[in-house]
Amino acid sequence: MPARNSTYHGRRVMITGGLGFIGSNLARALVDLGADVLLVDSLIPDYGGNLFNVEGFESRLRINVADVRQSSTMNYLVRDREIIFNLAGQVSHIDSMRDPDTDLEINCRAQLTLLEACRRHNPAAKVIYAGTRQVYGKPVSLPVDERHLVRPTDINGINKAAGEYYHLVYDSVFGVRACSLRLTNVYGPRQLVKHNRQGFIGWFIRLAVEGREIQIYGDGSQLRDFVYVDDVVDAFLLAGTSDAVNGEVFNVGGSEPTSLRDLVQMLIQCAGSGSVTFVEWPAEKKAIDIGSFYSDSTKFRSTTDWAPRVDLREGLRRTVEYYRAHLPHYLEDAS
Repeated sequence: MPARNSTYHGRRVMITGGLGFIGSNLARALVDLGADVLLVDSLIPDYGGNLFNVEGFESRLRINVADVRQSSTMNYLVRDREIIFNLAGQVSHIDSMRDPDTDLEINCRAQLTLLEACRRHNPAAKVIYAGTRQVYGKPVSLPVDERHLVRPTDINGINKAAGEYYHLVYDSVFGVRACSLRLTNVYGPRQLVKHNRQGFIGWFIRLAVEGREIQIYGDGSQLRDFVYVDDVVDAFLLAGTSDAVNGEVFNVGGSEPTSLRDLVQMLIQCAGSGSVTFVEWPAEKKAIDIGSFYSDSTKFRSTTDWAPRVDLREGLRRTVEYYRAHLPHYLEDAS
């Protein structure tokens, strides 16, 4: 971890969605940096929260099982927190189309609840929001930078965009310092792999580890940029200690685009198991597919000196190694 992040020693930090994929990796890094860490997670089934994600760290942080939508709870929890990493959300695009009301509640109302709690009870707090590249929709040109139009292709993208803009308004109008990191395809240890509704890469990794067949829709020529979770954690840490990011949105993506075909071939090589086949697109997924997408993270790099350090092959190797050791803790029947 870069030495510049030693500024977290003794800082009072809260992470919503703290038992999830990115939240738990961020929590572990903050604990190692000496921060006072509070995790808030609703542990809603199938959303990714998993107590095993903080195994070995339980005595070094605090966990509050609560829903961010509960205003009385949030009013209390934010009071003494200096920095809030707001990672709670519903991230499944398919689920948002099947159940738009729940997506609206979690990705919009919950964000307002947290921001109102800060405005009324801790206006000095700094909030870093986990945004998504999904707000851009189908790209007009590549790579996509922050000047690209925001025009989501699904309910999840619309609600995540609204959640992001709430943060920007609370920064500009109410003085609650906030920014948004628009994440691309994040992967790595502690990712949800028990179903395929929260993105394909975690699911592909599970199938490879289990020696099963990986199905790619179409011919696999679609391009994506992939960013390892440790690099994303570093991005959040840098944003949390920089006032230059306040009121801004930033892409946080991988260093170069990779086709899905090449990704799966690399994954199978790293795992030494699994196979691939190409199939027709399911109608419900084809309807919201955005084609090729890869982002330009120049704005964030120039603002914070951030850069991804883990290349795709090394990241896949580390991730496969993790799930070979711990996969039972991430499956349907895990306790």
